[in-house]
Amino acid sequence: MKLIDQALKDGRTALSEYESKQVLASYGIPVTQEELVINPEDLSKAIHKIGYPLAMKGCAAEIAHKTEKGLIRLDIRNEGEAHTAYKDITAAMGGAEKTVMVQQMIKGQRELVIGLTRDPQFGPCVMFGLGGIFTEVLEDTSFRIAPIEKRDALEMILEIKAHKILEAIRGMQPVDKDMLADILIAIGRLGIENEAVKEIDINPLIISAGKPVAVDALVVLA
Repeated sequence: MKLIDQALKDGRTALSEYESKQVLASYGIPVTQEELVINPEDLSKAIHKIGYPLAMKGCAAEIAHKTEKGLIRLDIRNEGEAHTAYKDITAAMGGAEKTVMVQQMIKGQRELVIGLTRDPQFGPCVMFGLGGIFTEVLEDTSFRIAPIEKRDALEMILEIKAHKILEAIRGMQPVDKDMLADILIAIGRLGIENEAVKEIDINPLIISAGKPVAVDALVVLA
């Protein structure tokens, strides 16, 4: 894949969030609509293209922990808020390339995580689990060695302890498990077809109106 090849040529060990999502989208994985902005003039164009509410994030390959560095603003609802967020984010980015990602704001009460890790013995392994702030706290995950088939993916989904949150609960629609399974299959295929990919982390994968959407993503390169 050209994007990955270029990053390796540049001596980089990770893709930016924007680039990571481009890779995911090329494998049919649903991602948020987003635009990269490098000056205030482009910001207005991006706002009108995506529409409110918005999320805005600092975007560079060397930035892995955006929340801790104050590089995320959520639920932006007018142009004034957007320009203020742009100034604050670029000021906080320090020496990094001052690119800001303007992103469709996806809302949902259920957050999942999907990932890939390259095991020295088994090769690419696909991971599924409870996402958001609960990923590290509860460690509610399941794994399979890639490639995986539909049956494997559906088994993974039902293996986590919290699998009942995928059902119709508290007025929420049931999660489209076929879509989830397709994402897991695609992640396994991505790992098999791109040996330079060491890890993939999609967290959170938010469930909006029953459909999964990758809201944040990181691809780490070997």
